[in-house]
Amino acid sequence: MPDRDLPLDRPLALGQTIACANQKGGVGKTTTVVNLAAYLALEGRRVLLVDLDPQGNATSGLGVDRRQVHRSIYDAFVDDVPLQDLVVSTPVQGLRLVPAAIGLAGAEVELAPLPQRERRLARLVDGVTDAYDYVFFDCPPSLGLLTVNALTAADSVVVPLQCEYYALEGLTQLIATLNLVRDHLNPRLEVKGIVLTMYDARTNLSADVAAEVRRHFGSKVFETLIPRSIRLSEAPSFGLPICLYRPESPGALAYRALARELLEREGVVPGSSTGNRGAAAEGLSQPSASPPIAGPDDARRHASDAPGTGSTRPSATPAASHPPVPHADPPSVATLSELAGAADAPPPPVVRGADFAGGRA
Repeated sequence: MPDRDLPLDRPLALGQTIACANQKGGVGKTTTVVNLAAYLALEGRRVLLVDLDPQGNATSGLGVDRRQVHRSIYDAFVDDVPLQDLVVSTPVQGLRLVPAAIGLAGAEVELAPLPQRERRLARLVDGVTDAYDYVFFDCPPSLGLLTVNALTAADSVVVPLQCEYYALEGLTQLIATLNLVRDHLNPRLEVKGIVLTMYDARTNLSADVAAEVRRHFGSKVFETLIPRSIRLSEAPSFGLPICLYRPESPGALAYRALARELLEREGVVPGSSTGNRGAAAEGLSQPSASPPIAGPDDARRHASDAPGTGSTRPSATPAASHPPVPHADPPSVATLSELAGAADAPPPPVVRGADFAGGRA
């Protein structure tokens, strides 16, 4: 498979649009986008989160009662309501939300006969990008029209990847979809990074998957590892991101480090020569033995979060400094496809090239 599977880095400006996408469910997609957006806002950035998932988990996870949502992103898609008229506040200063509602479940059916249906979100978001440093799209766990709209409107995509081998199969399908979107709809789309989630330092499986993904995708994989965490699972039930629910927990420290790594990659936060990346920098346990990672500059970090820890909530979390992110040429995804047993698998029906041709109805 050619190198275009992972686009080359390019200079990035403020007003970025970033899709958080993975068609496999349960990989920590909404958890990642909510907490990453929250920590970027706490770093002083102006952030807008657009909830494109009909389940509305990002909406409820930020304390908005979906039953009380009278206008949502559905109204923008179907009735062309300006996006800025749908923005609501959240508990995090600097973070705003465009909520989702259950009506969004029927949006794909209503969008299907419309011309330029894949570009409706791109037109909507043009009116708000100047007001924000980052605009995030929380995509549904599918490769349907809502996800395609997000990828068409986005400058880049963040891919949460659960540290299990089943997740690798879904990754090959997603890469194929990104190629189709770039070829037919959005040539500027790039992979901002792959986030390894639900990492369990007690198992060799997590270490094996992390090493394999790093070996094939190199610097496209964020150094920060997101641990499997009870606190991360509890936070949405309180309508709070982890930074407000348990800021001292390993999951909170990991997402804070992820936000700073993202900024560091863009040259916003200077690197440091001391400290390890992510939750490992906070003194969490690491497995005693794990496979090596290809590349002399790569270093795998480990984190764990035992249930029942972190019951207290301090008033502030100390800042941490992190080393520069190593850079390596991203290799081909072909071997990863073979590993996942999907080398010969066709792309899912919704992402056939005919569907993208010219934005036809």
